[in-house]
Amino acid sequence: MPAISALLAAIAAALLAAGGANAVLAPGSVVSALGPGDVSGRRTTPPSGRSDRAATLAIIRRRRERARRRAANQEVPQLLDLLAAASSAGLSAQLSLRRAASTLRGPLGHELRAAFAVADLGVPWRDQLSRVADELDLGDLRRALLVLGRTERLGTPLAEATATLAADVRARRRASSSERARTAPVKMLFPLVFLVLPAFLLLTVVPVLLTTLQSIR
Repeated sequence: MPAISALLAAIAAALLAAGGANAVLAPGSVVSALGPGDVSGRRTTPPSGRSDRAATLAIIRRRRERARRRAANQEVPQLLDLLAAASSAGLSAQLSLRRAASTLRGPLGHELRAAFAVADLGVPWRDQLSRVADELDLGDLRRALLVLGRTERLGTPLAEATATLAADVRARRRASSSERARTAPVKMLFPLVFLVLPAFLLLTVVPVLLTTLQSIR
């Protein structure tokens, strides 16, 4: 046994000298590390690689969630128009929303149909729609729910209220789009001055100057 322990210790010392061992736990017990792996020699993924993959997946999920919210937000005006048309036909608030949700084909329509499916099991449909508005961060959908609740409490015409809300939402979005369009030239100034203009000068003016200097010589 002493001879075996001495032999294992010699092997561990040789591995350490070669830079291939990770740890020696105790005299006579050696944890061999032929690379990143376990005692059986199987290679495992380094913790840094796992963390990098996890961070990449988290970034991808966040981007997908932002794209999903943007797509749902773009469907809100269409939802309000459909809601106004259905209410003008004499349908109630809940039936109007159901008909509008069945027409939409994007993420908002999917979430609304799922919410009404849960509501069919006995959950209040207003609570489910409020949850959808909170999850997707849709302020205009919250306003629509408030308008629906106000029309039911006060007895005001639903069709007129929804049509007014749809027109107001579209007007505000047009104004927001116009404002973003006005700020676009300012945002383009930096890449134009520091990226496009130097490249243009390098490709057009510099060759002319070099040719002129060579002709002078």
